[in-house]
Amino acid sequence: MSASDPGPLVRSEPGDRVVTVTLDSPANRNALSRRLVAALREALTAVASSGASGAPGTLGASGADAVHAVLLTHTGTVFCIGAALDEMLTGDPGEGTRELVSLLRLMLTLPVPVVARVDGAARAGGLGLLGACDVVLASARSTFAFTEVRLGLAPAVISLPLRPLLSARAASRYFLSGETFDAATAAGIGLVSAAGDDVDALVAPVLEAFRVADPQGLRETRPLLTRDRLRAIDDEGSAMEQLSARLFASPVAQSHFSAFLDKNRKG
Repeated sequence: MSASDPGPLVRSEPGDRVVTVTLDSPANRNALSRRLVAALREALTAVASSGASGAPGTLGASGADAVHAVLLTHTGTVFCIGAALDEMLTGDPGEGTRELVSLLRLMLTLPVPVVARVDGAARAGGLGLLGACDVVLASARSTFAFTEVRLGLAPAVISLPLRPLLSARAASRYFLSGETFDAATAAGIGLVSAAGDDVDALVAPVLEAFRVADPQGLRETRPLLTRDRLRAIDDEGSAMEQLSARLFASPVAQSHFSAFLDKNRKG
C-alpha cells in the first residue's frame, strides 16, 4: 500500500460462529480517525444487517453456521489510543464526537455479544469502545488511562457507557487524575472482565460458551445488560457531544494537541 492509501483500517473475518473485527491501523496506534470509525461502523453494521436477513451463516440463522458473537481485537501493541489529535486540529470536532456516540450506540444494540481482546495499551476513547463491549479480556501487560484531563478535555462521550460499569470512587480517581493503571486494577474496578498472562487463553472459553448458546437466548438477554448504558446515551448523548466538541476546539486543548504532535514528530 502507498503512504496515501494505507489500505483497510479495520478487518472483518467470519469464523466458527464468531466474526472477528480487527483494528488494523498500528501506524497511528489505532486512533479513532474518521476513516477508522467509519470502517468499524461499516463492519459492525454488516454484522447487524446480516442478523435481519435470516440467511444461512448469519445472525438470523440457526444451526452450525449462525453467528453468535463479535470478537473485537487489534494489531500492534496498542488496542486504541483514542482520538486522532491531528484531525482535531484541522477538522470539525463536532463531527468526530457525533460519530463516536453513534458508534457506541451501534455496538450496544448489536443482537449478539461483543467480546474485546486487549493485548496492549488502551487510552481515552479506546476505553469508550471497551465500555460498549459485553466482555473485556486483557493480557497482564495491558495498561489503561483516561488521558483526557491532561489535554484540557473531559471523558465526556466515553463516560456514557462507562459510568454504569465502573465504581463511583474508581471513576472519580481515574477520570480526574489521568494516571495509568494496570490490567489487574482495570478488572478490579469493572472496566475489564478478566486479566491474565495469556489473553487468548482467557478469550477461548468465553467464545466457546457463546458458540453453544442459542441465538435467540443471546439476542433476548443482551438488551437486559445494555439498557442502562443505552439510556445514558439517549438521555445525555447530545449534551456530551456538545461538551466534547467545545473542549476539543478550545485554545487550551488545541495547544496541547500541537505540543503533543510536535513532540511525536521530533521523537
